Formats: sequence, structure tokens, C-alpha cells
Amino acid sequence: MTASWRRWRAGLIFLLPSLALYLCFVVNPFIQSIWFSLTDWDGASKVKEFIGLANYRELFADGLFWQALRHNLVWVLIGTAVPLMIGMLLAQLMWSKPRGFTIYRTVFFLPHILLSTVIGIIWAWIYNPIFGILNKGLDAVGLKDVSRGWLGDPDWALLAVLVAAMWATIGFVFVILLAGLQNVSRDLLEAATIDGANGWQRFRDVTIPEMANVLNVVTALLLIGGFSVFDLIYVMTGGGPNNASQTLATYTFEQAFAQNRVGYGAALSLVMTVLALVTSFIFIRLRERGEEVR
Repeated sequence: MTASWRRWRAGLIFLLPSLALYLCFVVNPFIQSIWFSLTDWDGASKVKEFIGLANYRELFADGLFWQALRHNLVWVLIGTAVPLMIGMLLAQLMWSKPRGFTIYRTVFFLPHILLSTVIGIIWAWIYNPIFGILNKGLDAVGLKDVSRGWLGDPDWALLAVLVAAMWATIGFVFVILLAGLQNVSRDLLEAATIDGANGWQRFRDVTIPEMANVLNVVTALLLIGGFSVFDLIYVMTGGGPNNASQTLATYTFEQAFAQNRVGYGAALSLVMTVLALVTSFIFIRLRERGEEVR
């Protein structure tokens, strides 16, 4: 018992600082958010009036909430699938480490280390309807009718911001998948080649199963990020025009800090958190069942 306690004590000593920080900055705010979501607090008054589940009833009858949720679903679907496909393609191309491999890897990853504010400003310049390089390029190739004020067009604002976000995300996905490819057995690939498998079959039956864990982690991160996206939208459109690019995070911010409805904003944030966690959990469980079937 003494030796066992000593081992546990050493582990606890190393764990306690991180546990204290986690309880202070994650668990405590989460519990407070639950309490705030049950009140009609404006963020300033001393009294927090308890109203039970009224915020949640209002939320599910709120048309702007459902509109923001639809935008998040578009972001999740496109913003997860496209970076995964392009990142995997780039990783496959760079797997053999061609000449200039280090330079390519750095260039692809560079957008991910830029601040979201910087990315938003750069892409706002690109989309500018007067001097933006995108419209000038379209005009130069005879597509003047396609040119528009991308961030001011309700039909294109969300997709325009999403393109900027994917540009910044693809490099991260590429680097992670490239690292995961290093653990794929070349012996299995050679055996599959000898058995007559073509490139797609080797990719589907060998590469993807070997990278299952890496793909799970990357996809889960992208799904969570898709439900909590805020910074780029806030910088580039502020959720406009006319709520055309509003997401759950920007709508939560607007309600909590612009409309001084902290209670309602807390309810929105909790729903957003639950959606992200449930979606990630379902995806991981489906992947695990698929692997068990195999």
C-alpha cells in the first residue's frame, strides 16, 4: 500500500497544477454559463432573475437561431470535406518528399499561423468590389458579369468567408495528414500492388484504414471548429449583410454583448457546445463501428 500510494502521490502532484487550471478556466465558466442561461441577466445588474428554461423556449422559437444554425451546417459540411480532400491530395503528393519538400510544406502551412484578423483583412482586400484582385482578375478574363461585392452580397457572403477560412485551414490539415502518412506501411502497399490493386484501391483499402485515428482527430477538430467559428466572420462581415453570414457564435456574441442579453447568449453558447460535442461523438462512433465491421 505504501509503494502504491507513493506512485499515486507522484502522479497527483504533477496533475494538480493542470487540474487546478482546468477547473478554474474550463469547468467553472461552464457551470456559470449553465446558471446564466437560466436567468434574465443583462451582464451588469447585481440581481440575476431566475427564469428557468424560458431562454431555451425562446431560442427554439427564434428564426435567427435556425438561420444561424443552417449557416453553421453549411460551414461544417463544406469546411470539413474540402480541407480534408485537398489536404489529403497535397499530403499524397508530398509523401515521396520531392525536391523542395521543406519549402512546399512551409508555404502550405504558413496561412494557418497567421492571425485570423490578418487573414480577414487580406481576404477583405481580395474581395473588395472596387480594387480587389478577384474582381479585377474576373474582368481581365472577360467575366465582368460575375464580378460583384462578394462580402456585401447576401447570396455569396457566407461562402466568401468560408473560402478564406478553408485557405487558412488546408495547411494545418495537410501537415497533420502528411505526418500520419509516415505511419502507413509501405509493405502493405507493395503487397496490394503485387495483388493487382490499382492506386484508388490501395488508397481506399490500405492508406485510409492505416490513417483512421489521424483522420478521426482532424475531422473532429474541423467539426468542432465549424460549430464555433467566429473570428473570421466577425472581422469580414460581422454576420451581415442582413444576417446572411450569421452563425451561432456571432449571434451569441451579438445577443450577449451588443443586446446585453447575457442569459440568452449563455443559452445559445450551451446549445452550440452540445451540437459540436454530439456531432463529433457521433462521427467518431460511426468510424469505430466501421472499423469493427472491417
